[in-house]
Amino acid sequence: MRTVSVTEFRRNLPAYLKRISVGEEIGITSHGKVIARLLPEKDPAEEARHWLEALRGKVVLGDVMGSTEEMPWSADEDHL
Repeated sequence: MRTVSVTEFRRNLPAYLKRISVGEEIGITSHGKVIARLLPEKDPAEEARHWLEALRGKVVLGDVMGSTEEMPWSADEDHL
């Protein structure tokens, strides 16, 4: 995380906002101590896509809306 003073941040606000918008995290300092942290907003839909992509090949998805009577297995038979 890059840190900048309040004065430096204020002086170059548009440049720092552009850096944040492309993914950089900026810490704002006052008297040498970080008082705030600015980070880019995350798109919930994009986060969900990444999460689902990470599950690809690890999860078996069946008919979650159908009746359980139609399912070809049971938890007892599969020892789950």
